[in-house]
Amino acid sequence: MWETIRRWFDPRELRSVGSTPDYRFSLANERTFLAWLRTGLALVAGGLAAAQFLPPLPVAHLREAIAVALLLLGATVAVRAVDHWARTERAIRLGEELPASRFPAVLALVVALGALLLVVAVLARGLG
Repeated sequence: MWETIRRWFDPRELRSVGSTPDYRFSLANERTFLAWLRTGLALVAGGLAAAQFLPPLPVAHLREAIAVALLLLGATVAVRAVDHWARTERAIRLGEELPASRFPAVLALVVALGALLLVVAVLARGLG
């Protein structure tokens, strides 16, 4: 694990593998990385907003649980983004198949589940 993290911060290691790719592919990979970072930042901002601006909900500590879940999800997205960027860049340089990832589907399911739970909480507050 530490070796992987070290590689994220060592561009010499990345450049020592394979051959220099067409710069457009590297730039596209970087744009994807930045899009994932924006997603992570949006989740972190949502977590902070939930902690600061949501009114007390009918379930004890639900507001805090939502905030912590969004903050952790944002951190996970950011870490996943840099790891996927590095693995993709390496595959591009080696002319290999790009790494597959289940993370977008998992993230979509987690967000959908969270939205459904919030709908239940809002309805419980409105009807109760």
